[in-house]
Amino acid sequence: MLADLTWWLRDAQKNGYAVPLFNTWNAEMLMGVMDAAEEANAPVIVSFGTGFVENCVFEDFATTMESMAKNSNVPTILMWDHGRSFDIVHNAYEHGMNAIMRDASKLPFEENIAETKRVVDYFHPRGVPVEAELGHVGDYGNYEEQMATYDYTDPSQAAEFIERTGADVLAIAIGNQHGPYSSTPRISFDVLEAVRNAVDVPLVLHGASGIPDEDVKKAVGLGISKVNIHAELGFAAMDAIRADTSTNFVNTQLRVRAALKEKALEKIEMLGATGRGAAMPKVETDFSKPIEPIEDTGSCT
Repeated sequence: MLADLTWWLRDAQKNGYAVPLFNTWNAEMLMGVMDAAEEANAPVIVSFGTGFVENCVFEDFATTMESMAKNSNVPTILMWDHGRSFDIVHNAYEHGMNAIMRDASKLPFEENIAETKRVVDYFHPRGVPVEAELGHVGDYGNYEEQMATYDYTDPSQAAEFIERTGADVLAIAIGNQHGPYSSTPRISFDVLEAVRNAVDVPLVLHGASGIPDEDVKKAVGLGISKVNIHAELGFAAMDAIRADTSTNFVNTQLRVRAALKEKALEKIEMLGATGRGAAMPKVETDFSKPIEPIEDTGSCT
């Protein structure tokens, strides 16, 4: 069933586990993730983002995402990941996403606050929770080069940021980056602890693919309630393709789906989310409200 992000992240925060977010942009990924969530009876977030628009037409794929979420037996949240402008996240909402991330983390502090608050003020009346980012999680690329100019979350700004924006969820930069890591990531648990002590909203770890499981578990133990995973799904799919000796594409597709299911199950178990889907409160998102015209303000990167 379609589920509420805030409720589930609060439950995770209270009970010491994390809800996995899996970025999905084709049928095999989506079905493999949902197969895993159903088998594990776990809450799950399935997500899409701008980085995948060359692989898939979101407006078409969103229909499948929404159908599978509504017809699943486990709490399923539909989320837009790293929305770089108001227009982008608004389009995501129009096409069924019931949670959004407005990532204005590359903007200066005051501009990040202003843009995040604008999005929160628009979406909260519609029952849509908003994730924001403070500091800047490293971009794709060489890890050591990213670390040379890394923008860690400043714990001294966290409380002010949440108070002034009203964001429901906070993504933090603690030595993590997106995409594959070129060297072993160095997670700053002291920054995580300081931010956790400063705010009470659920915290998010992006770029978890490639972070050692023990470090991810430690981060969850210190207050991370949502963990984003993408690259490792791709690795699992490619391993399945390379190992497949079949000349039948149907068999290959099934092998890929099964491999994605197994990888998602592994992550769900590692995050302590297995069996957590028993309580499924009614989603608060009101999709019956009309979509309001918006002013074209351009993109913020």
